[in-house]
Amino acid sequence: MPATRPSSQLLTLQSFGDISRFLREGVADEESRQLRDSLGALSVHIDEAVRARRTSKDTPTIMLRVAALSQCAREHQLFLTGLGSAWHALYEFGAYQRALRELRHAIADWQQMLERRSAKERASFDQFELLAWRTLGEALLLVDMYEHQSNPHSDLPQGALPMAPPRSALQRVRAWWKRWRGG
Repeated sequence: MPATRPSSQLLTLQSFGDISRFLREGVADEESRQLRDSLGALSVHIDEAVRARRTSKDTPTIMLRVAALSQCAREHQLFLTGLGSAWHALYEFGAYQRALRELRHAIADWQQMLERRSAKERASFDQFELLAWRTLGEALLLVDMYEHQSNPHSDLPQGALPMAPPRSALQRVRAWWKRWRGG
């Protein structure tokens, strides 16, 4: 099962390429590894399309990257349908699938604007990029939830009791308020 990763590592993901590298680092069960690989490929295609859009004025070159991204996103969505029931049972799985569908629609819209050489292409690209970050964030959450659900106490020494889950911000504020009021 997966080794834990410091949560600070997640905070350093600043590019789609960083996400791809992060996904390759985890140790997990076979389905989790396959999902990580598929997500890594999707992240690489997103990164290549964004880089092409930002560095090239050659619309046919950008369109090739977007077409490859569209194909990769389609294949990734098909891959998701074959995952086991443990994945499908997670709330995050449905949220991720919705985000991926929205991303695919944004890719198709951006592709259409490129083909038309529309003045709305920039807005379509911006929407795509926003949804790409959201989708990959949902994916990382899904992987994290699955791996923690699959082996919640893997890092504990044998016989040790798990620590209480961290309190939410609201719980901490309530506790502080109660202490402050003297009660």
